[in-house]
Amino acid sequence: MTEAGTSRTATGEVAPSGDRDGGHRPSAGRRARDRWKVVFVTLLVVAVLGAVTWVLLGSRLLVVREVEVSGTRLATRDQVVAAAGIRLGLPMARLDTDEIRGRVERLREVESAEVERHWPATVRIVVRDRVPLVMVERGGRYHRLDRHGVTVADGTARPAGLPVLTVTSPGPSDPATLAALRVLTDLPGRLHRRLSEVEASSPESVTLRLSGDLTVVWGPAERSAEKIRLLDALQRTAAGRAARTIDVSSPEVVTTQ
Repeated sequence: MTEAGTSRTATGEVAPSGDRDGGHRPSAGRRARDRWKVVFVTLLVVAVLGAVTWVLLGSRLLVVREVEVSGTRLATRDQVVAAAGIRLGLPMARLDTDEIRGRVERLREVESAEVERHWPATVRIVVRDRVPLVMVERGGRYHRLDRHGVTVADGTARPAGLPVLTVTSPGPSDPATLAALRVLTDLPGRLHRRLSEVEASSPESVTLRLSGDLTVVWGPAERSAEKIRLLDALQRTAAGRAARTIDVSSPEVVTTQ
């Protein structure tokens, strides 16, 4: 029998009951040192985060010093920079790139834009211009429209190399305009280069006028690949080359005049 709080070892010696599991309780001094280590590491992390935050948001080390613009031809660099509204000296981390992109894309000449941070101090704006496909004459001015029917530029001089669009109400919300433009985007280059006018009295009635006094009744914008193939095949025949009007509006029944 042993006294309470003690136990015998294999050799018969009496050992304190606190050593039964073979462990050692840390001393009060060691526990205090561990607590100070935790406090020190926490303070160090807070200090590092504070320094990083200050560098990013409060210092003059990482601020906007230059705005680069690329890809634009219709809009000038000054127009893009003005629309972007980026203040020099603003911390790079505070830039709202989505908001800047939205402002640039409100320019009528711009179809899309990307805004990129290039650390440490440059903002790059990459612009994709709208591409004029047709022109519309209104009130003595020539308006150039892109594939969406948006006016990208206008002036008193007739632009070279663009076919005339003839519709009742040209614009991005007009179904006849959109049908005519869809036909144009589907045309291969060899036909597009010959095009002088595209007319659409309705979305189902698109007509092309090509060089050589050839009129192509296209009909609706659908089935363009079939219509192009039929038109190419017909123009390789003597009858097709002599025709002044070719109607491919119904690919099942192609007629010539």
